[in-house]
Amino acid sequence: MAMQMQYEANAETSTEEESLGPQPISRLEQCGINANDVKKLEEAGFHTVEAVAYAPKKELLNIKGISEAKADKILAEAAKVIPMGFTTATEFHQQRSEIIQITTGSKELDKLLQGGIETGSITEMFGEFRTGK
Repeated sequence: MAMQMQYEANAETSTEEESLGPQPISRLEQCGINANDVKKLEEAGFHTVEAVAYAPKKELLNIKGISEAKADKILAEAAKVIPMGFTTATEFHQQRSEIIQITTGSKELDKLLQGGIETGSITEMFGEFRTGK
């Protein structure tokens, strides 16, 4: 029983890891796209599913051997793999509310940064040489 639960947890983790980061173009083969078509896409310079999903249909039609019907199918399958929807203001506000502000230890600097340094983002400070950054 414990082994089965551990196996299921590992399967969930691997599924989450697969969904993060760029997806290799070979993933389209699992979605029903012909291996030859995937090879043509790769030879044309598409190495990730994201690159295909965001490419205009006209660019896919310029690839020799890709018909309009194939281009439509490839774009549809790529859109299923890559979330390309819009985010509502409510969802965006929810994401922003989860950001934590880390204090710098200086009240004045925290006031300038509107609460501190945000997690999940890059904060860069610059200025003249020897000004105490």
